[in-house]
Amino acid sequence: MDRPIQPALSQFVLKVHSRCDLACDHCYVYEHADTSWRGRPRAVSEEILVQVADRIAEHARRHRLPTVHVVLHGGEPLLAGPARLRRAAEELQRALRGVSALDLRMHTNGVLLDESFCDLFLELGIKVGVSLDGDKVSNDRHRRYADGRSSHHKVLRAVELLNRPRYHALFAGLLCTIDVENDPVAVYDALVELSPPRIDFLLPHATWDTPPPRPGGAATPYAAWLDAVYRRWDAAGRTVPVRIFDSVLRTLRGESSLTESLGLAPADLVVIETDGTFEQADSLKTSYDGAPATGMDVFTHSLDDVLQHPGMLARQQGVEQLCAQCRACPVVESCGGGLYAHRYRTGSTGSGFDNPSVFCPDLLALVTTIRDREAAVPAPTQAPAELPLPQADFGALAAGYGGADAVTRLAAAQLEINQELLAAVSGCIALSDREATAAWELLTHLDAEAPAELDAVLSHPYTRPWALSVLEGRAAPAGGLAEIAAATVVRAGLDLGVTVPVRDGGLRLPGLGAVRLADGAAEAEVRGGAEEFTVRAGTRRLDIGRHEGLDGSAPHWQPVRLFEGDGWSVAIEDTDPLRDCHSWPVARRIATDEIKLWAEDLTAAWSLIRRELPAYADGVAAGLRLITPLHAPDGSNVSAACKEAWGAIGAARPSSPDQLALLVVHEFQHVKLAAVLDAVDLYDKADRALYYAPWRPDPRPIGGLLQGTYAHIAVTDFWRVRRETAQDLGQRAAAAEQFARWRRQTADAVEELLASRSLSGLGETFVAGMGETVGAWLAEPVPVAAQSAAEQSARRHRAEWKARTEAVR
Repeated sequence: MDRPIQPALSQFVLKVHSRCDLACDHCYVYEHADTSWRGRPRAVSEEILVQVADRIAEHARRHRLPTVHVVLHGGEPLLAGPARLRRAAEELQRALRGVSALDLRMHTNGVLLDESFCDLFLELGIKVGVSLDGDKVSNDRHRRYADGRSSHHKVLRAVELLNRPRYHALFAGLLCTIDVENDPVAVYDALVELSPPRIDFLLPHATWDTPPPRPGGAATPYAAWLDAVYRRWDAAGRTVPVRIFDSVLRTLRGESSLTESLGLAPADLVVIETDGTFEQADSLKTSYDGAPATGMDVFTHSLDDVLQHPGMLARQQGVEQLCAQCRACPVVESCGGGLYAHRYRTGSTGSGFDNPSVFCPDLLALVTTIRDREAAVPAPTQAPAELPLPQADFGALAAGYGGADAVTRLAAAQLEINQELLAAVSGCIALSDREATAAWELLTHLDAEAPAELDAVLSHPYTRPWALSVLEGRAAPAGGLAEIAAATVVRAGLDLGVTVPVRDGGLRLPGLGAVRLADGAAEAEVRGGAEEFTVRAGTRRLDIGRHEGLDGSAPHWQPVRLFEGDGWSVAIEDTDPLRDCHSWPVARRIATDEIKLWAEDLTAAWSLIRRELPAYADGVAAGLRLITPLHAPDGSNVSAACKEAWGAIGAARPSSPDQLALLVVHEFQHVKLAAVLDAVDLYDKADRALYYAPWRPDPRPIGGLLQGTYAHIAVTDFWRVRRETAQDLGQRAAAAEQFARWRRQTADAVEELLASRSLSGLGETFVAGMGETVGAWLAEPVPVAAQSAAEQSARRHRAEWKARTEAVR
């Protein structure tokens, strides 16, 4: 799995030139407390570039980083000249080849940018961000040459160049430093007029020793300035991403921030100066002279050494490293204490960085204003005809069921999501990532040449977890894109070659199987054919028939094996290295003899489902595509579903076919509901309250309670039927007690959901449908002993839960 070992550094600011051709009076490098730039070489040497690249690759390899982000910076990086910039890019590409994808960017003031630089950056895959503070009046307030001349017209020329069709892929966005003396709407409109792919507004650097200007003594002028921009941005439909607003909105939803100046994510950035010294974040230069220094350099120290620096360690601890005032703040998860540098204060207290941000009132006002404004937007009222699901599907699924047609429509919607995620992944491809670019170009060809086969691969349940890992920065795009393309080529029998990276000695073909390659090859070429496909790795060629290996006799080919029941075909997926997302460890490749036992149990379990639980059978047949065998160390019956892996469940082979039938219908409830939640908001995702779940020892969030309740409808129904159909009287009596217990607990959970005040209108309708199903079962007769045992169990569980919860409080 592409999971970096934490903590790790993945973002690197490489200073290629230490001087600048502008004299911006708000620059933290030259105009604030730190003066270390005076003693540094103007340009980074080739020797340092080689060593920097090797150090980054060493760190990426050790921590298995899927992507490394490097920003060429200064000073003004264009002053380094084309030859030195080329060398920097080529050394990084050399060192990281086969280790990590390289996302290479540059931040520039733009005044020297011309076509020759753009051609170079196009060749090397370097994206370009430009600093601009808005319209001419606003920009000229600070961004001038040393003799006072305006830089505005040259920056506009640079942006116009980046907006040309030839160079548009290079354009990374605009960075604007806030000055509250400037008209916020005029600044925003001027920036938007330039059609940037992103806008980044930065608070001016300041500390408690040198606080930011607050004209007229205003309490929160920066919040007011940003709020004016926010209202303009919101009214226009939020057509351009604005990093600070997107970060606030994400953190309010419990997601990660997009900037180090907000949120609680650990710091993962280091700066390399032109003399090869490692420094902490550049913004610390505003605190005091020498503040960013680590005393380490690329020749003597590794990046893991840098991670042990006290300043770096302090920024790995999330909320625990914040001062008491911040920890008690209601918006700390969004604000995160603000930028680390902005907390600095000297004086007799010696508090250093153990303070709230000097912008604390502004950050509090900004976050709460956005939060309250978002909360005040009325939820759209949806008439049944406006449901994203057909009304009949919604009603059937709410009742706990859903037939073949409803589940097939859910599957189609899930495929659309995977298609959209694949397109989003393409947007993560760095210009320098030639392997990912080639794979994406092949996929666009396959979309026209073999669309059905491509859709079949995209429908593989572990496509979505992979895509999300790329979008969240946990995996690089190239490998997964190539694997999807190769599997499509094999399915379609196309005579096309696809180069695919090898994962831990295996070649992954999603949905089809894995090829084991023992010769240490880093990549292999896959080529399709009518009856077989070919894999070339190094000097070895393997010709693999489509139906080989099902009996375990093929030494290299491990195909996914299918269970074919009466109206149901499901894969036993024990080959995909990305299948490990089901809470329990996955089992190794299942031996042929045990696969036969799986098939026997599935035959009996499926017969039971079709015979005794027909309301679930058609939905299972239409939507459950894959079972991943899990490993239970103690031999217990364990099973799970991953909300992102539509159509899959995980399970250890249980003790009996009856138990397998139960876990199939139970876990597929989770799968169905996850798809419903992708289409309909049933509850308030901002609800942080915890609720009583009758089957759990711990309180659950609203989403977990809803999932558990929905799944236990099927559990209750299973025991409801088994009390009549089990083989002997003892089993029927035990089933009656289970039925009485689960119907009471599920009904209680429905009431807990309806009383939560967190359900949306559609959520209340959906949960009411669940309640109708369970409520009808409460009237069904059960033996007095079974009812008594169920009531005692419910009372005991609630009393124990209450005592445990109060003890924790």
